Amino acid sequence: MPASTAKAAEPIGALEPSMISCRSTAAQALTVVRDGVITGEGPTTRGRVHFSRALDADDTAWCARILTASAVEHQPVSRAEAEALFEINDAAAERSDDGRFDDLLAKAVVHHAASASGLPVPPRTVALSPETAIESWAPAQAASVDTEVLEWIASQMRGKRRSNRTLLSLVATIVGAATLPLAQLPNVFDIGL
Repeated sequence: MPASTAKAAEPIGALEPSMISCRSTAAQALTVVRDGVITGEGPTTRGRVHFSRALDADDTAWCARILTASAVEHQPVSRAEAEALFEINDAAAERSDDGRFDDLLAKAVVHHAASASGLPVPPRTVALSPETAIESWAPAQAASVDTEVLEWIASQMRGKRRSNRTLLSLVATIVGAATLPLAQLPNVFDIGL
């Protein structure tokens, strides 16, 4: 494990996985990661060089540890947690995590969407794992996913300077041109690639 990853694994107060008591505290911890991405300073950047508006493998590791803390492992990803991830995505102009955050974001958002639509979801440690293909558990039909949830995803993605190709591809597959009239999801595809 590189020195920077070892430092990122050190517990830091509320970010320590054992201190995550519910989905609300997980969402709050994710905002601390977001703040570190924005400023390049703070508890998640301690002991390493971190530039503002940059997201690296350590930042992604923080997010993964927060999202898979034992207190929330068997609960679906909440909307607040997913929104915090979208904020991190928006804050990071530069990436050096080999696409891991994009994978984590897509899986967390789909985990939330499926659960909010009443569909079963695997535990977070399975669903969010880089070894688990999102297609192995994500819903494959729009009829399965609540329209309000799809509209929320579209609103989070609309007009962003950086899109998530994995999430966009999955939403396009779920929505399908013939399944839902695009009028139901205005501007769902109005996002920059």
